[in-house]
Formats: sequence, structure tokens, C-alpha cells
Amino acid sequence: MLKKASIQRSILKTLSNKGVTPVDYIKKDVEDAIVGQFEPDNKTGYAITRSIKNLLGDGLIEAFNSEHKQYLRLTKEGKQKINNIALDCEASLVSTVWDGNWRIILLDIPEERKSEREALRYLLKKAGFVCLKNSVWISMYPFEHLFTNIKKDLNLSTELIIIVTDKIDEETEKEFFNLCKNKTE
Repeated sequence: MLKKASIQRSILKTLSNKGVTPVDYIKKDVEDAIVGQFEPDNKTGYAITRSIKNLLGDGLIEAFNSEHKQYLRLTKEGKQKINNIALDCEASLVSTVWDGNWRIILLDIPEERKSEREALRYLLKKAGFVCLKNSVWISMYPFEHLFTNIKKDLNLSTELIIIVTDKIDEETEKEFFNLCKNKTE
């Protein structure tokens, strides 16, 4: 049996890898992905078409028409959804073995963009970051590339600063481990 969420994830993944993509290519790509997960049947094409309509309706993708084809691409919200899926998918998690580098993110998003700020805080927590002080987040895990993409996608040039360093002071390191210990208790 086809699962709507699985089909939608396949569509979003295809669009994140290809950018602007013809609808017929997306349908073929998603059908190929489904063959490994489900047994395609005569409802497969309908399920894919319905999923595309739902994604359009949810504002996660947008459509463009040319004389001969319809094209789709991710919206800003669709890019955020892909980032959420990347964090939720255990198969795509980055290494949880510490490489000796600290990832520090400074977040300063104004009140009028509160929903974006809350979404970023959620993503930071999902990625294993700990809030040390107000808007200073720290982690041992290599998610800096994900947050670099988020920074570009959301145009947060000065509101989000990413620092990767191999040294932090002992007191900050102790506080980080205390916060992590308290988080798991």
C-alpha cells in the first residue's frame, strides 16, 4: 500500500536534488523510488498526482508552465520541510562521533520574524544543539552544512552566525556537558 508521506518525501527529495524539474520526470523518479518500497499498482499514478496537488496546496512547491511542459520547484517552505525531513530521517543523520570541533551558532532574529526564529530553535534542538546563553547554541555534531544551507535559503546573512572551532574555554565546555546531562535525565 502506498503511503502519502512517503510519496511526498520522494517528490520533495527529487526537487531538492534537481531544482526546477518537469512534472513527468518527477512522476517517473518517484515511481522508480516506490518500486523498492511498495508494489506499484494502477493507483500509483493517481497517488503521485494527488501528492503533487497536495504539496502545491500546502505551498511547499510551485508550478510553472511552458508551452509543452509543466515544471515544479521547491518554495522557501518546501526547503524548510526538506531540512526537517533530513533531521528526522535516521538514515541521513550525520556522524554522532565527535571529531573534536565545536559548532557554535549565534542566532539573532528580530521579533517580527518570530515564527522563523522558533522554527530555527526547533531545528537546532533536533540537531543536538544546546542553548548555552540566550541565543548562543553549541553542539559537537557536524550539522554546520545544514545550517549554512538554511542560512542561505532564508537569507539570514547577519542574523545567523556559524562558528566551527576546536577550542572553547573549560567553563563553557563544563556548562555544555552539564546541560546535556540534564537534558537526558
